[in-house]
Amino acid sequence: MNPLSRRGRNCTVRARRILITTLFILVVGAAPALAQATHPPVATFSIVAYDPDTGEMGVAVQSRYFSVGHVVPWGEAGVGVVATQANVNAGYGLQGLDLLRQGLSAEEVKDRLLAEDTFPGLEGRQFAVVDANGGIAAHTGPTATVWAGHRVGEHYSAQGNILTGPEVVEAMGDAFEAAGGTLAEKMQAAMVAGQEAGGDARGRQSSAMLVVGKGMGRNINNDVVARLQVEDHPRPIEELGRVLNINLAITAMSRSRERNQAGDGAGALAAAERATKLWPDASDTWMNLGLLSYSLGNRDRALEALRKAEGMNELFRGQLESTLRWTRHPGLDDEFLAALFPGGS
Repeated sequence: MNPLSRRGRNCTVRARRILITTLFILVVGAAPALAQATHPPVATFSIVAYDPDTGEMGVAVQSRYFSVGHVVPWGEAGVGVVATQANVNAGYGLQGLDLLRQGLSAEEVKDRLLAEDTFPGLEGRQFAVVDANGGIAAHTGPTATVWAGHRVGEHYSAQGNILTGPEVVEAMGDAFEAAGGTLAEKMQAAMVAGQEAGGDARGRQSSAMLVVGKGMGRNINNDVVARLQVEDHPRPIEELGRVLNINLAITAMSRSRERNQAGDGAGALAAAERATKLWPDASDTWMNLGLLSYSLGNRDRALEALRKAEGMNELFRGQLESTLRWTRHPGLDDEFLAALFPGGS
């Protein structure tokens, strides 16, 4: 055999061994990084906010991530709220609330969470905190996936990562400051503006909103004003807005009954009309308006509204009878019932 050929073969074998060894070292050396990458980043944009007039606090979020509402928003009335995202440590939610409960400010909570975080990926964390006094703190780690950043304003912080650019959080802040209505409505306006400015660079999938306020929830002993989640949807922010309107409509119906009991017919009617605009395709809102109109002596408006409600629910008769009982309504007279249900149907 030609010595040069043998030498060439030996060189080839040595080269292969070196290549295999090098690849092995690279794979082993990369193992910790691969282990850290088993969970995708919660790339998203969110807003945390505080209403100084009502004491409400809230979080709203959207992401190209399934069921983001189970990871990012955390809150407790009279305590505070936390949004944790990017290279997310979900434990920041409960840990942050516990620190707030101990009386720490939002800024102190931010510092403690970072100082006590022993999990991988600390430099990629992004989160924001609101305390019960309206204090705001936000953090974007240096390795959070670009574009990443936040904007802190009076009573709010808008933040995001893997965004199309800083214009997203800027638009969110501008929209929140300009919007009217409840805290939930202002946060929703911010979310819509963030999406319109570019949003998550990867697209859309889920959204969520959490609003808390002492004694402000529906029914008895409930501090949750809104807990809304869109798990998987092609237009999650629009869907969040739709279910938010239902939540607002239910609140408006409750207010209409309260105002009517207090003798404020005009206020009751305004709240009932608002409910039909927020949730126009539900028998609930039109039935509420119809019964209120009947109580206020406007039989024509009552009949019109109740007929519309009947057309939206094939089991309307049962819904009406149940509602009359639980609202302790004195009932509808026979002539009116005959007009509403001709033929006794």
